[in-house]
Amino acid sequence: MKTRRLGNTSLQLTTVGIGTWPMAGPGKTGWGPQDDKDSMTSIRRGLEGGINWIDTAPGYGEGHAEVVVGKAIKGISPKPIVATKCFFLWKEDGTSEFGLDKKRVRIQCENSLKRLDVDAIDMYMMHWPDPLKDIEEGWETLVALQKEGKICNIGVSNFTIEQMELLKPIHPIGFLEPPYSMIRREVENELLGYCKKNDIGVVVYSSLQQGLLTGAIKSIDDLAPDDVRRNNPLFQEPVFGANLELVRELTPIAKKYGRSVAQLAIAWILRRPEVTSAITGPRVPSEIEDTIKAGDWKLNKEDITAIEKLLEKRQKILSSIQK
Repeated sequence: MKTRRLGNTSLQLTTVGIGTWPMAGPGKTGWGPQDDKDSMTSIRRGLEGGINWIDTAPGYGEGHAEVVVGKAIKGISPKPIVATKCFFLWKEDGTSEFGLDKKRVRIQCENSLKRLDVDAIDMYMMHWPDPLKDIEEGWETLVALQKEGKICNIGVSNFTIEQMELLKPIHPIGFLEPPYSMIRREVENELLGYCKKNDIGVVVYSSLQQGLLTGAIKSIDDLAPDDVRRNNPLFQEPVFGANLELVRELTPIAKKYGRSVAQLAIAWILRRPEVTSAITGPRVPSEIEDTIKAGDWKLNKEDITAIEKLLEKRQKILSSIQK
């Protein structure tokens, strides 16, 4: 699979990365019941297929996804690049607190090292800029942890340009992790251009919009009762219906090449040279076996234009409904 350099770091990431939010299991932040064996097999199958990096976070299942990653990569050589984050601090009584102050960031880093069972974290980032007053202290702490060898490369997730500008005087930002998909395109406005100008790598999450852009979801009833996606406005009418219609209209473009809609959605993201890699979160091995094929697919101008027309059509439909 092709690789792209991650911003100002020395890392070369494959254009598709393995996401682990769907592997969180049941709970406040999960997608409903999940078999850990399926999760670990999916990770290993992705690595065998050429993917070289995995994205996870303590926020995915109260640290459970990190544990799954640690088990999945144990004994594998060479080890894949692992990315995780700070923001969620889970306590023994099952409650959580959030923070980016020095004390909390250090505790979270140590906890992630233990759950992942690694000596150092390859990519470490602040998950959310909250509370805003602590992001500079949090960034200073990441710089210190990097100097101590506990983390190797530092970045941010879900940050705005203004927030990243606050961090620049302290230390260069290696990478940004924002949401980006056919139906969430906010990063195209200014963020991608800013990252290119400042040599900041971009690894995007929700590239398949939490499964909406796969064709596998036909009804909201396809989701478990405790699936956190049920609370997402994109899974609620009238937006949900418009999203399903988009998938139906994208299908012929994908089938023309013997491809899946999921592959098409990822290849569409990778048309942007500012994007280093697109994260896709498998729940079973067959899903990663499918989406991994998108890493080397370069869409032609004709197909990109056709897709743009479909996206404009969806937006017009939603605009008319919302009026």
